[in-house]
Amino acid sequence: MLIEQILIQTVNGIVTGMILALVASGLTLIFGIMDVVNFAHGELFMLGAYVGVITLAATGDFWLAFVISTLTIAALGAALYWVTLRPLLGRDALTTILATFGISLVLQNYALWQFGPVARKIQEPVTGHFSFFYLDYPWYRLVIALASAAIIGGLWLFLKFGTFGIWIRATMQDRVMAQAMGIPVPMVLTAVFAIGSGMAAASGVLFGPLVGVNHAMGLDWVLKGFIVVVVGGMGSLGGSIAASILVSLLEAYASLIVSPAQSVIVSFVVLILTLLFRPTGLFVRTPR
Repeated sequence: MLIEQILIQTVNGIVTGMILALVASGLTLIFGIMDVVNFAHGELFMLGAYVGVITLAATGDFWLAFVISTLTIAALGAALYWVTLRPLLGRDALTTILATFGISLVLQNYALWQFGPVARKIQEPVTGHFSFFYLDYPWYRLVIALASAAIIGGLWLFLKFGTFGIWIRATMQDRVMAQAMGIPVPMVLTAVFAIGSGMAAASGVLFGPLVGVNHAMGLDWVLKGFIVVVVGGMGSLGGSIAASILVSLLEAYASLIVSPAQSVIVSFVVLILTLLFRPTGLFVRTPR
């Protein structure tokens, strides 16, 4: 029975880790390119879920709602960057932190005013179950893991081989030199924030069917997102993915010993140990 429980928790940890990796990838992309710690990322996650609720009610098509939500929040992210963050780039880091924190409060209170405190429900597109040891495990959880992996894989291919992806990597390495070479850096930075915002929205829609959609749902996820960004290495996309799965697996295994609410402590322990012994991140190579 213990082996079966470990296997079940392993699957749960990987599924949760892939959603967390999708959230953290957007955070990592924005920080790695722009040096902006985006505290509003959780609210973009939440608004993505709400747009998914509205679109699903209007169209009845989950995947159409997924696409529309991602594009809508990406456009909102671009507008937020252009209006609030672009004038602050180059200033003290605390300035952008306070700005994104203010955006977070505004978006959260807007959602509370517009949608109320009662949680909304997104109907999952796949409703079947399959036998997994002594449990009826939902197919939709596997759909989440596969969809998250596909999105992250698409982002990697885009950054590796796409022309705009090459511009993004050049801007990350040296913003001044990239602009001197003719790369439209302001457009690249706007696109990066839009892509990160769209990934947050995609995470919100995918995770929405598993929990109720409410104005505070992004808080826990963005907190975990920051933990895995630090553990994986600031600005490292691969490190964030590996750290997301590691932290989720450790929490899943810890829930076999303590309650699920108490197992969250494990992620904070990993964060503290990383800051003490490997402050650059567990999955970042340090020069010798």
